[in-house]
Amino acid sequence: NGTAEIGHGAAYYWKGKTEAAQFFAAVPFGLNAQEMNGWIHYGGGQELWDELYADFGLKPFATGNTGVQMGGWFNKEINTLSDFQGLIMRMPGLGGEVLRQVGAAAPNIPGGEIFQSLQSGAIDATEWVGPFNDLAFGFYKAARYYYWPGWHEPGTALELIVNRRAFEALPDDLKQVIQSACKAAYTDMLGEFTARNNLALETLVLKHKVQLRKFSDEILRKLGTISQDVVADIARRDPAAGKIYESYLKFRSQAVEWSRIGEEGFSLARELSARSNT
Repeated sequence: NGTAEIGHGAAYYWKGKTEAAQFFAAVPFGLNAQEMNGWIHYGGGQELWDELYADFGLKPFATGNTGVQMGGWFNKEINTLSDFQGLIMRMPGLGGEVLRQVGAAAPNIPGGEIFQSLQSGAIDATEWVGPFNDLAFGFYKAARYYYWPGWHEPGTALELIVNRRAFEALPDDLKQVIQSACKAAYTDMLGEFTARNNLALETLVLKHKVQLRKFSDEILRKLGTISQDVVADIARRDPAAGKIYESYLKFRSQAVEWSRIGEEGFSLARELSARSNT
């Protein structure tokens, strides 16, 4: 309505306005940070995002990415999918809907209230971001088990939203300044999170004795299947989401193959090299 001309957030918080917005934040088992950057800027994502937000008088930009997140903090071990049943876990977006499908409750609690809710037992588990942010919030004081990978948010894009009339009123050079600044912020945030997560994870495990756990392959396979159903259901019932989903899915299918022989292939080779040198 023009009260504010600019804002910063994550698109999945607007699902009450349009469920399609969630594709521009994070999709469970979807695109990682690099792939998200590729889809938005070079795969048609920005044009679809502009079209979706135009109905609200807004112009969106990708302005930051946390990278892959952690799977969450739990006060008990999660060994099978049934361990999620009856669990109250703070998780927004599409990931929260997946949890509901497996019998958990997934309230969207504001960041400033998460620690108290976890410490008091009002919730049993939470996800936030990754080691860097989670260490700062002190979640290790309220939950013992820290799970990975972050299947629900593989590369969470943050957004800058600008009042469209205000943006269009700017001269072309200032429009370009905003666009360039947003792209720089995307890369800068990802770089900072990568560096700081390394040290924070080490602190959590070595200093605070956090129990690092990996979700089993069985759990991940089942969550992956349910995630596909949840996302496809949104695409079926919302024409705007369906159009975006088609583009997103096409890009993801291409990205999976390249990632397998590119980033993932190198990571496996690096791990093999490290093992041979120990």
